[in-house]
Amino acid sequence: MTISRKDVADHFSLRAPTYDRSSSWCTDTKLGELLLALARPGRQDRVLDVACGTGLVSRLFTGRVAELVGVDLTEEMAEQAVPHLDRLVVTGAEHLPFEDSTFDIVVCRQGVQFMDLPAAVEEMVRVVRPGGRVVLVNLCAYDERDREEYFEILRLRNPVRRHFFLPSDLEELLRKAGCDQTETRSYVSVENVDVWSDNGAIEEDRREAIREVYRNASSDFRSLHAVREADGRFTDHMLFVLAAGSKPPTARTSSEESHDASV
Repeated sequence: MTISRKDVADHFSLRAPTYDRSSSWCTDTKLGELLLALARPGRQDRVLDVACGTGLVSRLFTGRVAELVGVDLTEEMAEQAVPHLDRLVVTGAEHLPFEDSTFDIVVCRQGVQFMDLPAAVEEMVRVVRPGGRVVLVNLCAYDERDREEYFEILRLRNPVRRHFFLPSDLEELLRKAGCDQTETRSYVSVENVDVWSDNGAIEEDRREAIREVYRNASSDFRSLHAVREADGRFTDHMLFVLAAGSKPPTARTSSEESHDASV
């Protein structure tokens, strides 16, 4: 099945009213602090929040930087981010409407899974200045032992998801897009599966299918995710990977080379 930008926007328009309450990680201050530590914002920095959604990540930078710009596909989500931004652009990430080297920092939390890859990450690197930082944050499987079961759970919860990641994948995306000095951090978010699956955009049959995966989960999955069950409800320890990279001072990204070749 081909998943279009409209499919993604339609899905998140349904989720917009309750998105901020849909997962513990959404407003987890420790996860936010870890993202800031990797981004290293300064008072004079210009920051781009790609797939800004309701502005949960943007709020971390509000008052810390000189300019804060958000990009998102879904107007119903992004309109909630407006109070926290200096500027909002409703568009996809694969063709960012900014000049090369416009920003000091580009961040994207839980967005690359819905984008054309590697094009979207190449665009993020293109619009950050040499020496600037790109930070990607996304849920990942722990390793090959839980990959199949976890990816099925994520697919059921969000049918417009296009990509599923292992911990090394985000850093690899940054490297291939032209970043160096890459580094990663891990963070575990404890989620009530019934709350997490109640996202407002899927039917009850999908929520029940998610519960069924947990009921029949392998011992490896249960161990890696520290799954707990009580009264038919499950708790999962979900892994976030935060990957950051710097754009080399003199390096040219693949997007910049392609742009020059077409002129």
